[in-house]
Amino acid sequence: MKVILLQDVPAQGKKGTLINVSDGYARNFLLPKGLAKEADKGAVADLKAKEEAAKRRAAIEKQNALETAEKLAGITVKIVKSGGGEGKIYGSVTTADISDALKAQHGIDIDKRKLSIAEPIKSYGGYTASAKLYPEISGKINIIVSDK
Repeated sequence: MKVILLQDVPAQGKKGTLINVSDGYARNFLLPKGLAKEADKGAVADLKAKEEAAKRRAAIEKQNALETAEKLAGITVKIVKSGGGEGKIYGSVTTADISDALKAQHGIDIDKRKLSIAEPIKSYGGYTASAKLYPEISGKINIIVSDK
C-alpha cells in the first residue's frame, strides 16, 4: 500500500514522503495514529504541487540572495562610535550595529544572526564582515569605524 507520511517516522521516512509499506502496517499502525494518509490521486497531486511550490520559493530566495551579494560587494558601511585614547572604542561593534547601519545607510535588511565578524571590533579602522545569505552564497561587507 502506498502512503504519504504526515510526520517523520523512524526507519520509514520524513514528513511528506511517498512510501510503499505492507497493508497491515499501514492499516494497523500508520493510519490510526495519524502518521500517514493513503496515497490516492488527489493526495499525490497535492504532494507534487507542494513540492513544486517549494522549488519555486527556493529559486526565488536564491536569486534574491545573489542580488544582495552583488549589492554588498560595492558598498561600505560607516559606523560612528565614541571612544577613548589610543584609537580604542567604548565597548565593541556588534553584528546588530552592522545590521542597523546597513539598513539605515543602504536599505539592505540582513538579520544580525546571518552576519559574522572574524575578530571583535574594538578600535577605529576598516574591517570586513561576512553575511551568510543562502546556503553556498555569502557576501562581504566593508566596515569603517570612526569617531565622526
